[in-house]
Amino acid sequence: MNSLQDKKLHKEILKQMVTLATSGFGLVAALAWNNVIQEFVETQIKPYLPTGSGLISLFLYAIIITVLAVTLTYQLTKLVEKLEK
Repeated sequence: MNSLQDKKLHKEILKQMVTLATSGFGLVAALAWNNVIQEFVETQIKPYLPTGSGLISLFLYAIIITVLAVTLTYQLTKLVEKLEK
């Protein structure tokens, strides 16, 4: 390989390593927020629901997670588009 190909290969490897590291940190953050939201639903919402409403609280949890995921994804997409201009 010539020097230019070596540089391209190293750059691509570095790019992939950064992507993997970012994904790993994102997973850790998601798991932390998962615990926070579960505790919030358990302590702040579930007491107002009828007894035996485990399924309802799971639906509320799923809705909260979905809204957060969609909102964050939308905002990050807008940010990337703005930076690419």
